[in-house]
Amino acid sequence: MDILIVNQSVIDMLASFFTLLTGIVEVNVTGMSRDRLVCLVWTSRRLLWVMLTTSTYGILLTAVVRYAAVIYPTWYGKNVRTKPYKLSYPKQH
Repeated sequence: MDILIVNQSVIDMLASFFTLLTGIVEVNVTGMSRDRLVCLVWTSRRLLWVMLTTSTYGILLTAVVRYAAVIYPTWYGKNVRTKPYKLSYPKQH
């Protein structure tokens, strides 16, 4: 489950970054020359839509895993959650 949360955080950070760049950077489509492919990819905003779609599927996957943990706790405990968490604190002298 922790990997899903880390993945979701990274994808949301990248989606925010591409949203910010899309709002700031304006590409002059008429002046496309040697960087034509880069300009076409940027103006289509594919990177932004890929990040937003991936974020949506990540939230959906997290919801399915949480559903399985609540509805089928024994199966979830055996198949998904194999190692229990151990909090280790420094020893007090």
